[in-house]
Amino acid sequence: MSSLNLAATGAGVLSFAVYFAGALGFCVAYCALYTRITPHKEFDLIVREANGAAAVAFGGSLLGFAIALAGAIHVSTSVLEFVFWGAVAFVTQLIAYALAAFVHPDLSPAIERNTLAAGVWVAAASVAAGVLSAACMSP
Repeated sequence: MSSLNLAATGAGVLSFAVYFAGALGFCVAYCALYTRITPHKEFDLIVREANGAAAVAFGGSLLGFAIALAGAIHVSTSVLEFVFWGAVAFVTQLIAYALAAFVHPDLSPAIERNTLAAGVWVAAASVAAGVLSAACMSP
């Protein structure tokens, strides 16, 4: 049976807190920017209109970003390296949305009409981008 190493545990908890706070900060920044670059108003659609397509699209986008952030945390050996890979994940998700909108030119109006297929399309593109970017961070 191993004894508890309080110094190592304390350092581990501090490391956890720093990376978790950084990830939360990235997620807040991502949500703020994502909701500004999309033509539709996610929070109004989700909260006021109970629009499922907007909820799926926005939730999938955030999930894709979180997957990529988890990859960034996993491969990083310092907070600075995490910030770099987090920024790469951030840009990758914005590109994924731009590509999804390019392929589906009526995307934002379709989400506003609560067309679930449009929301699923954005979510799938975002999660795929998140998984691929996380994998590419550690070839």
